[in-house]
Amino acid sequence: MNIAFFLTPKSDVIWEDSNSTMRQAMERMEYHSYTAIPLLDSKGRYVGTLTEGDLLWMLRNNPDLSFNNLNKIKICDIKRKKINKPVTINSKIESLISLAVNQNFVPVVDDHGIFIGIIKRSDIINYCYQKFIDEK
Repeated sequence: MNIAFFLTPKSDVIWEDSNSTMRQAMERMEYHSYTAIPLLDSKGRYVGTLTEGDLLWMLRNNPDLSFNNLNKIKICDIKRKKINKPVTINSKIESLISLAVNQNFVPVVDDHGIFIGIIKRSDIINYCYQKFIDEK
């Protein structure tokens, strides 16, 4: 099976530019009720995933920050605790599943690192569940 079967294309994914501000990212994540979003550079390359935890640790470790001055902090300056590894569109399903075990979504890039979408863990689980039900 090709992993493209599970792909949610970039046009349907909420992502953030790595040069955006902490406030912009927080507002986008709140608006969409997301706990994590992919980060892309100005050339469209996947550079990491920003999580609520990353934002909370930034606030915790910088007591002078408030919602009023979050627009001074760039996302690229926020330390990320976890590295969410991407897969390429040509990766094997085993590679995808091994990453999806520990990530809510797995970013998908082309051979040049350009972000083309995500594969949600929930889509993989739903597919497997449906296969299980169909076999009964």
